[in-house]
Amino acid sequence: MQNTNSRSFTELVSELQALVEEVASLAKESEPESERGLFFEFSCLLNKLAPILSDIRDNKDVMDTVTIRKAIESLEKELRRAKTLIKSPDSKQPNIWIKDVIQDLGRSIGLVLFASIDLHSDMKQKIAALHKEFMNVRLDATLSQSSSPSPCPSNGYEFVSATESEKEIEEEGREIEEGITEIEEEKTNLTIDDVALQLKYGDDEEFNFGLSSFNESIRQGLITNQWINEEGIIPILVNRLGSCKPNNRLIILRILRNLALENAENKEKMADAASLSALVKSLTRDVEERREAVGMLLDLSDLPAVWRRLGRIQGCIVMLVTMLNGEDPIASDNAGKLLNALSSNTQNALHMAEAGYFKPLVHYLREGSDMSKILMATAMSRMELTDQSRAFLGEDGAIEPLVKMFNSGKLEAKLSALNALQNLSSLSDNVQRLISSGIVVSLLQLLFSVTSVFMTLREPASAILARIAQSESILVNQDVAQQMLSLLNLSSPVIQCHLLEALNSIAGHPSASKVRRKMKENGAVQLLLPFLNESNMKIRTGALNLLYTLSKYLPEELTEQLGESHLSIIVNIISSSALESDKAAAVGILNNIPISNKKATEVLKKANLLPILLSIVTSSPSTSTSTWHWLEEGVTGILIRFTVPSDKRLQLLAAQNEVIPLLVKLLSSGSMVAKTQAATSLAQLSQNSLSLRKLKKSRWFCVPPSATAFCEVHDGYCFVKNTFCLVKAGAIPPLIQILEGNNREADEAVLNAIATLLQDEIWENGSNYIAKQSGVQAIIKTLESTNVKAQEKALWILERIFRVDEHRVKYGESAQVVLIDLAQNGDARVKSSTAKLLAQLELLQLQSSYF
Repeated sequence: MQNTNSRSFTELVSELQALVEEVASLAKESEPESERGLFFEFSCLLNKLAPILSDIRDNKDVMDTVTIRKAIESLEKELRRAKTLIKSPDSKQPNIWIKDVIQDLGRSIGLVLFASIDLHSDMKQKIAALHKEFMNVRLDATLSQSSSPSPCPSNGYEFVSATESEKEIEEEGREIEEGITEIEEEKTNLTIDDVALQLKYGDDEEFNFGLSSFNESIRQGLITNQWINEEGIIPILVNRLGSCKPNNRLIILRILRNLALENAENKEKMADAASLSALVKSLTRDVEERREAVGMLLDLSDLPAVWRRLGRIQGCIVMLVTMLNGEDPIASDNAGKLLNALSSNTQNALHMAEAGYFKPLVHYLREGSDMSKILMATAMSRMELTDQSRAFLGEDGAIEPLVKMFNSGKLEAKLSALNALQNLSSLSDNVQRLISSGIVVSLLQLLFSVTSVFMTLREPASAILARIAQSESILVNQDVAQQMLSLLNLSSPVIQCHLLEALNSIAGHPSASKVRRKMKENGAVQLLLPFLNESNMKIRTGALNLLYTLSKYLPEELTEQLGESHLSIIVNIISSSALESDKAAAVGILNNIPISNKKATEVLKKANLLPILLSIVTSSPSTSTSTWHWLEEGVTGILIRFTVPSDKRLQLLAAQNEVIPLLVKLLSSGSMVAKTQAATSLAQLSQNSLSLRKLKKSRWFCVPPSATAFCEVHDGYCFVKNTFCLVKAGAIPPLIQILEGNNREADEAVLNAIATLLQDEIWENGSNYIAKQSGVQAIIKTLESTNVKAQEKALWILERIFRVDEHRVKYGESAQVVLIDLAQNGDARVKSSTAKLLAQLELLQLQSSYF
């Protein structure tokens, strides 16, 4: 048998379990005809031992002691002896030795029971019941005795004789009985004075025995409260909480709870700061200890001194809130009751709020005194709340009493309530609650107030309005935007910033068209333009953002108000601002000016906008942000203005400023919007390439151009800066790559660019070049787009490409499936073009009804 000291406790018990199952199975299978029922009963008893061993293994922290290991080792020896006797043909009659083995096993179970003083009561009761069953077993002695079996051949096995087994059983039994007797004598010989000494000065083992004896003596009524007081037992037990083992701490807590419940004087002794601190430490330990500790503190909580002291103990309220939200229903319930008791102190209620438990704070806001309400609101305004905490406060009903404080309270109450509401208003759900409370009208009235005592309230009021304005629900107050506009020039810089933020949110709501129209009619743009010169950067940023929002929805109206000086100011902001967001908003305003406004284009050209924009985009950051994409998309939008095909001089200016290489780069690196706009600009430039090419026999060459300058598509000499040739710019591969992707947003713009290579004079050269660049299949793919204009342009391109027999043969078959589906299920606007292409592929007769 393996030495128990070399095995872990878990291994020891697991091996014992396996042995129990093996012996039970042997007993059941080996039952001779003459002893039917005897072995079966023995097997049933053993099967009852298995679950007990599982519980012992699962409670290894409590059960792994030298005494219990010895008891388990005894069980193991008895079972191995039983196994040998069952298998031995030379053993005496079973009805004699089975009873001895069962009672020896019972004694070993008794030793386990006795040594398990720290085990919880349910488990101890199970062990005690099994011990009783083993010790009281009565086997039927009248069962017929079987004749002695004849010797069998050994087959290499060694059998133990009955005599040897009996001697070993007797020897083991004596050892177990001596061990039990030794422990019992040691325990019963302890006097109450010995108990006191062991509790005060004993090591872990002595303290363990002393604690067990003390607990037993209390149950038997052998110890009086007078002796407990004289010996100072309560402080001793409390002090040992911090140093003893977990199982002993649990016993101490249970003893202390019983003493507290029996005697008010005992409870008072546990209510000092040191005792409470020791009990609070137990809140951080394992489940059972936490449960006992919180129950203990709840028992003490009817003492007013405990309320005050517990709140001052670091970590106490945090742990109670944690337990309240924990999975142990008993501990959670007791923690909730204790928190409720402690919340009668306002400071404790604040500590609970800081720990994330807000119901006491909300209770004070609703029903507390005026000073308590101000205290709670002020504390809430200073808390660093998470969105989850804001949600809890909103759900627990904090907003309604705060709004009531603001509407009807005195100045201090109003200020604390507003600051608290400002802290809560960053959560959208709370914004809805604020709107429902009707506070918007009150906030606007406050901003219009000229009463000097209310001036300190205007800043938090404007901040709350800015948050509320983020919700579209604010539009139920139809005149709110006009009122805010009228306040702009009458307010301090901080309030101006909040009002501009609020107005930007309101103007940006999709359903705010009427509000935007009223803003325009009331001169919003004229009012905002002077803020572009504002030295306060926050105010200028707010004005820029609002102008950008208005320019998206009211581009014509904005253009009417923007003079040359304003455009120059905006260009200056783009070139000089340190804020990327300011640059993006300024670029966005210029991008929203209609391209048809040639006067604005001329002003921007004179202001050298092009090199400024290129400098910004070419110095792109390694990691793109949403603000950068906004800026990049604004720049590519403006470049469309500088590449309009009707103004070749303007196109030349753009090309000389290296716009074309930038556009080609953006086809691969930009956002999808930037790619779309870059493709649009390249298409506009390419429309003039054919007319700008230099023919082979041109007399205008002073120096003959190099062979590399010859363009196979335009059948002449092309240069990126002079003829804007997409082929020489290397634009076709990235354009095709966009079509090969899964995002269909840029299809129309890309196809428009590719189509410029298929003009009447050069369609065959263009078709061959597109095929050479493996672009035909990508164009076919765009027929699956939901964009009808993209489909129309793809059909136009394919009709030209398929004029070439080689391409029709090579790609016609892959196109026909898509074309047939488009002819049957596509938009009516493309059915005719689709049918013509199918006819071109000889898949449909020209007389078809599709035409």
